[in-house]
Amino acid sequence: MRREQLQAFVKENLLTFLTIGGVIVGIVLGIGLREVPAEGEKWTARDVAYINFVGDIFLRMLKALILPLIVTSLIAAVGSLDLSLSGKIGGRAVLYYVITTVMAVILGIVLVVTIQPGKGAEETSGAVKGEVRNVTTADTLLDLVRNMFPPNLVQACLQQYQTVLTPPKSNPVETDLILWSVGGKFVDGMNIIGLVVASIVFGIALGALKEDVQLVLKFFQQLSHTIMKVTGWVIWLSPIGVLFLITAKLLEMEDLGAVFGKLGLYFAVVAGGIVFHGFVILPLLFFLFTRKNPVKFVANMGQAIATAFGTSSSSATLPVTMQCLEDKNHIDPRVSRFVLPIGATINMDGTALYEAVAAIFIAQLRGLSLTFGNIVAISITATAASIGAAGIPQAGLVTLVMVLDTVGLPAEDVSLIIAVDWLLDRFRTVVNVLGDSIGAAIVAHYSQKELTTIPSSEINGKTQRNSLVHSAETVVFEERL
Repeated sequence: MRREQLQAFVKENLLTFLTIGGVIVGIVLGIGLREVPAEGEKWTARDVAYINFVGDIFLRMLKALILPLIVTSLIAAVGSLDLSLSGKIGGRAVLYYVITTVMAVILGIVLVVTIQPGKGAEETSGAVKGEVRNVTTADTLLDLVRNMFPPNLVQACLQQYQTVLTPPKSNPVETDLILWSVGGKFVDGMNIIGLVVASIVFGIALGALKEDVQLVLKFFQQLSHTIMKVTGWVIWLSPIGVLFLITAKLLEMEDLGAVFGKLGLYFAVVAGGIVFHGFVILPLLFFLFTRKNPVKFVANMGQAIATAFGTSSSSATLPVTMQCLEDKNHIDPRVSRFVLPIGATINMDGTALYEAVAAIFIAQLRGLSLTFGNIVAISITATAASIGAAGIPQAGLVTLVMVLDTVGLPAEDVSLIIAVDWLLDRFRTVVNVLGDSIGAAIVAHYSQKELTTIPSSEINGKTQRNSLVHSAETVVFEERL
């Protein structure tokens, strides 16, 4: 019997084991292959591109699923709920997001102020990849609100709005951004938050019309099922994709030892804070609110955690997160597919902690003494900046600029931490994804009574029995193919 249980366990979690194995093998290969070139030589950019090719294809497939997955899942989830319930679920989710983000920022500030990794540290130089945009905090927050209401939904699938500041012609070297002229342009990049808002509104409209639009709602439910089927195929490629992504990234680094030697304490503070928040505080909140075993819950999210570490994108990990929540942790699809896309857009605990720590660390490097008011301003700005951060690799570097502006530091100072940001980005993405998942579970727990009053829908693409099976700990939908 034990052998049969072990076989069943391995079979059920095979993909998770393979993905975690892909992460480990990728790290070993990346470190080992660094020694292959002759002394004084290194891997060329073309060689690294060849190794990264398989991982890049995998990442492209995941990104291709983001748009149809978010739109169909949100419309089907919100449309299948009554208006009062969708409002309650949304309110609970936002409240959870705000509380955990503030907790993450406070934790980061306490750690960096106490340990002071920037005191007496040697300044690090590095080149920031890409152009650093001149922005103010107000402009970034206004852009966030503007992008919530895109003028063209088709354009929102491809571009988002961005404020552009131009120095006055009479004084091109003017450094005060407030005196610069304000313009705007659309830049490449999916406007996810705008699509989320539009999908929720459309879903609410379907819910309000009820029987009159059942055919339309049925269409989105079945389309969501189809997208999840394709998602399942792509997810089985994750062990190989993650392996090549991590191997290539490690080969890109010029000198791992020098990087971590200079920024080691900063890296330890950020990584330690992120891991503590993600694997201690969030599971503790999960236990306090649901009275369920957080270790089992987190273990069931192993596939999503490994994928998040490999892809460094919470949006790209969204399909895997949904599958883990629904298939292994048995979260009601009506909740998971409503809450997760919103969380992947605005809930960034890891990013918020990182930006607060990074800003204070850079201030310490520069010998800038911060007042209590400065620290409060950093905490508020870091929270707002994390909401505006896109769920893509190293998006936090862009929003970090507005946090630096809060303490009067130049945007170019992000170059001081760029060397280790690629790895920290993976840690904070893991916590972002785990935070979204735990949030969905908590919201589902407090929405059980309302959900039992609504007939189960076919949002997850499977024929669900209308009766609910009650247990001491949870309400699980019985499903059959």
